[in-house]
Amino acid sequence: MTGEEMHALVERLYPLCRSITGDGVRATLDIVGEHLELEVHEVPTGTQVLDWTVPREWNIRDAYVKDPSGARVVDFRRSNLHVVGYSVPVSAVMTLDELRPHLHTLPEQPGLVPYRTSYYVETWGFCLSQDTLDGMGPGPYEVVIDSTLADGHLTYAEHVVRGRTDEEVLISCHVCHPSLANDNLAGIAVATALAGRLREPRHTYRFLFAPGTIGAITWLARNRERTGRVRHGLTLACAGDPGALTYKRSRRGDAPIDRVMMAVLRDRPHTVVDFAPYGYDERQFCSPGFNLPVGSLTRTPYAGYPEYHTSGDDVGFVSPEAMADTLDALWAAVRVLERDGRYQNLSPYGEPQLGRRGLYGSLGGRSDTKQAQMAMLWVLNLSDGDHGLLDIAERAGLPFGAVAEAAGALEGAGLLKRVGEGG
Repeated sequence: MTGEEMHALVERLYPLCRSITGDGVRATLDIVGEHLELEVHEVPTGTQVLDWTVPREWNIRDAYVKDPSGARVVDFRRSNLHVVGYSVPVSAVMTLDELRPHLHTLPEQPGLVPYRTSYYVETWGFCLSQDTLDGMGPGPYEVVIDSTLADGHLTYAEHVVRGRTDEEVLISCHVCHPSLANDNLAGIAVATALAGRLREPRHTYRFLFAPGTIGAITWLARNRERTGRVRHGLTLACAGDPGALTYKRSRRGDAPIDRVMMAVLRDRPHTVVDFAPYGYDERQFCSPGFNLPVGSLTRTPYAGYPEYHTSGDDVGFVSPEAMADTLDALWAAVRVLERDGRYQNLSPYGEPQLGRRGLYGSLGGRSDTKQAQMAMLWVLNLSDGDHGLLDIAERAGLPFGAVAEAAGALEGAGLLKRVGEGG
């Protein structure tokens, strides 16, 4: 998928009202399923998942606040952000004073509508701009939320690209937010594009499309015996905003995925932060009982941009170029994971003569030629069966790609033999 195609997918998903359960999640997965073969899982209300319980399912048909003239001053049909997620049904006539405790605004951003939810406490409410609230008279107002909260299911989906080994790379993105383009429709689009690129990989790649927190917890509870297969993982969110890439390390801090992302980001504008038990679903995968090697890749992280969890996070806030850049970084990470390996130097006594094998470039002094030559020398020196190519790139301070190309050239010349996989 191109950046434009990913952006078109965001535009298509944007109007759907998603939550942690319900038909909006199913409709989202149906659309993703047009691009990928998905295995969809339905987990019944009341199912115990680790320390949590799958909640009742929430769906909504309509909601509004009508003024005395009959005009909808707050209208779910215009934006699904106008209703607090998981609001229970309401049908009442109220004055503005009576309604006010159920209204949520952003006084410091008066033109924007906030995103609010109440998943586990039964209540109801509306979100609107402060400008709209300031223009409302005393009422009375007709207040309607046409929703259901009943036993049902939590829905999540997986797409698996089988590799030559059972060792898994887990890519997880949350699908529970309503009309928020960066958080996390851009992540869904980029994950979909990455999955579509993979062809006959070494690792098995598992893409998880699940509601935040409760979805990841449900997946962990249902796959507890299989989590040992996860060798590398990333949560993917906020993949389309104008900011530079940000990588959050795994709880381990030095897991292979942490090192891979350092190699990928070394020549790109980026920020690296240490693990903290707050954020996206990396905190579930990195909980101490599992301690999976899962980091988090975003552009600007959660709460780091003014549009976060507001109506400002619309389709115009994300760009094809930013999503393409995020995808490019992920693809570079895949290439490191797939190409890393351990080699044995077959001519370890002294430095072999590279010139007579055509391995030294003829244009001495050119910077790329010099880098290639240094990469060959480092690969020869450290290919003792114990060091992987990523180890060598880190030790030499060279791009992983240069080291991998050097290894390929040396193997082709009969100077190296691959003896094992990397990290």
